[in-house]
Amino acid sequence: MNRNPVNNLVRLGLTAILYLSIVGCTTPNSLTVATTQKLVQLERHKSDLETKAFTLASGDKITYLEGGNLTGEPLLLVHGFGGNKDNFTRIAKQLGDYHLIIPDLLGFGDSSKPAQADYRSDAQAQRLHELLQAKGLDSAIHVGGNSMGGGISVAYAAMYPDNVKSLWLLDSGGFWSVGLREEFQDLDPEDNPLLIDNAKDYFALYDLVMSKPPYIPKTVQAVFAQESIANRDLQAKIIDQVLEDNVETRAQVVAEHDIPTLIVWGTEDKVLKPETAELMVELMPNAKVIMMPEVGHVPMIEAVKDTASAYIEFRQQLNNSIKGQ
Repeated sequence: MNRNPVNNLVRLGLTAILYLSIVGCTTPNSLTVATTQKLVQLERHKSDLETKAFTLASGDKITYLEGGNLTGEPLLLVHGFGGNKDNFTRIAKQLGDYHLIIPDLLGFGDSSKPAQADYRSDAQAQRLHELLQAKGLDSAIHVGGNSMGGGISVAYAAMYPDNVKSLWLLDSGGFWSVGLREEFQDLDPEDNPLLIDNAKDYFALYDLVMSKPPYIPKTVQAVFAQESIANRDLQAKIIDQVLEDNVETRAQVVAEHDIPTLIVWGTEDKVLKPETAELMVELMPNAKVIMMPEVGHVPMIEAVKDTASAYIEFRQQLNNSIKGQ
């Protein structure tokens, strides 16, 4: 008899997902929810990530994943709007040489969701700094972020420039002078495709943000959709704050402190204009830019190996330049 709990979990997950895919039920029930939770835990286990929680001075809770090489250089990874810590779970397996800290931002995932909180980039950055301080990891941190998380990463670096060793910006938000894509201009909350009312909206968003999305059964997507549906009103408030929060002046602080920066952008991004990368380089002239063909808004999910390889090479070059000084 095979008593390995991981193998048993794999078999359970694959069997259940095959069954659910055949049935095609997109209304979450106890079976689909339980199976999805087990699959999420399996993905975290495969990437050697442990779920932890921290209580901020405000009393709010931040949930995060920690893993990789705990004696390695710390790397903070920040998800985008509507996302959560598991946006980085699969790529975490490729980044095992680093000490990974991957939080749910306040307002998302399993972290607290206070209705009246400040969700702008500086406030989120301060919360992340509080977490890192508590762990003793704030004095020499590498920071990466996708979309909204990119803007928060820039804000973090501008607030704590002497502590940030590098930035990794994946289809970053916060550089709003370029403008949004036409389909996102002048949207009211009833029309915004980033705000989810039902599972069908979530399916459409999943296809919108990725050029070649990895296969996830609709049964599982429907479970994922429930968080966005439940938090729609709060997320409408958050997105208003995000879109008013331009981080371009803070990017100039990054340039002034010559913080090494890698900008990665999917050429098929249907949410933020790829031309944004050009503005970012104008503001941060020493930044390195990688444009990824046939990739959309979330490279770390769509192109795991290529995205990880580009980052690892960037870090190796950074280490080599430090050794050469």
